[in-house]
Amino acid sequence: QVQLVESGGGSVQAGGSLRLSCAASGHTLSKEYCMGWFRQAPGKEREGVAVLVTGGLYTRYADSVKGRFTISRNNAKTTLYLQMNSLKPEDTAMYYCVLGGDDYCGFDQSRYNSWGQGTQVTVSS
Repeated sequence: QVQLVESGGGSVQAGGSLRLSCAASGHTLSKEYCMGWFRQAPGKEREGVAVLVTGGLYTRYADSVKGRFTISRNNAKTTLYLQMNSLKPEDTAMYYCVLGGDDYCGFDQSRYNSWGQGTQVTVSS
């Protein structure tokens, strides 16, 4: 049973930074996986933010966060990070960690079976 536990959310002013973490357990470390972050703002649909393949050779970012957010993972491939810089009020959302189970690595949320509970990020102007 895969478990994903997010942390690191909070409230910051515009222009500030936060680093989200996602601790993953219960999956097979010998295989490369897609892991990533989605977010959902109040009244809006959930959207993909950033994904990577745990081998580290592929990453993808939403246009809205390119140049500001960086996705990465630790060497043991057990923790996923999202470094968020130059935060804007429109980044306010619940952020969810995901882990994929096949070769897909993109922003189609229906392709992910494993989701964390989410961590709230609030950016004030």
